Amino acid sequence: MTTDPYGPSAGREPEPYDQPNPGPPVPGDYEVADRQPPDLKKVHFTRAAAVWTSVIVGLLILIVLLIFIAQNTESAAMAFLGWRWNLPLGVAILLAAVCGGLIASLAGAARLFQLRRAAKKNYKAAMR
Repeated sequence: MTTDPYGPSAGREPEPYDQPNPGPPVPGDYEVADRQPPDLKKVHFTRAAAVWTSVIVGLLILIVLLIFIAQNTESAAMAFLGWRWNLPLGVAILLAAVCGGLIASLAGAARLFQLRRAAKKNYKAAMR
């Protein structure tokens, strides 16, 4: 390695082999080019990222539903337990889907309640 400013290597970047040998890597050491320790380079999946992802997916689904409702504006006659009314077809189908989702959610909530009650009973029995 020369330090002559007028030598053959003047005006160029030093090659990697021109650099002094730093020796063996030290545990926990990292290269200067990384600028961060190895555990900070990795981006971890967080709950906030999951929320943002679900919000974006939800907004895309809402856009698709709005297009569906806007294209199905023909009126349809509805009847339920003696009540009669007219709704746009898109709104009626969306309402049916929402009611189906609510029924499925109620069934799931009942099952979760049942499993939690059984788990609590088993835990109390095991602690005796």
